Amino acid sequence: MKNEVAVLYTTWPDAESAASAGRVLVAERLCACVNILGPMRSIYRWEQAVEDATEIPALFKTTRENAARLKDRILALHPYATACVLVLPVSSEGSSDPFLAWIRSSVTPLHE
Repeated sequence: MKNEVAVLYTTWPDAESAASAGRVLVAERLCACVNILGPMRSIYRWEQAVEDATEIPALFKTTRENAARLKDRILALHPYATACVLVLPVSSEGSSDPFLAWIRSSVTPLHE
């Protein structure tokens, strides 16, 4: 399963903090790329209150074997005390084989 792919879904307070983390994590070869999406509205419960905020979602593409390491680095770089980081496994069925191969070749395997 080490060659399978995962996407980590995250949210950020602004586009620059997402981009800054993305540049670091791509340079460190923990992920192949990061898609930083447009602003979204998030409504959530925090510290006994209902909050309504604008956040920036970002998708980090990596291998499943590197997902835990990437998650730990995202949490280390993230400005939120309780950051949203969800690991979503990607099915190879129906996915673009050349794109999945590119992700695998762009991420440093754990054993190196």
